[in-house]
Amino acid sequence: MGAISIQMAGNLWKIHVKAGDQIEKGQEVAILESMKMEIPIVADTAGKVREVKKNEGDFVDEGEVLIELDL
Repeated sequence: MGAISIQMAGNLWKIHVKAGDQIEKGQEVAILESMKMEIPIVADTAGKVREVKKNEGDFVDEGEVLIELDL
């Protein structure tokens, strides 16, 4: 099992994937809004989305798990 974590604190503006989706390394999976900037969150590994742990609009902190993956 793998995971995609949040790199910096901010509001989770948009999530591009859902449970069951197959994602590739480097694919944009979400957009974080921090300090009035849109920051893409990209997968650092390929896998199948097991669970999306956060919702659009949630405030998230650095290091929190956003997506759990089956590798």
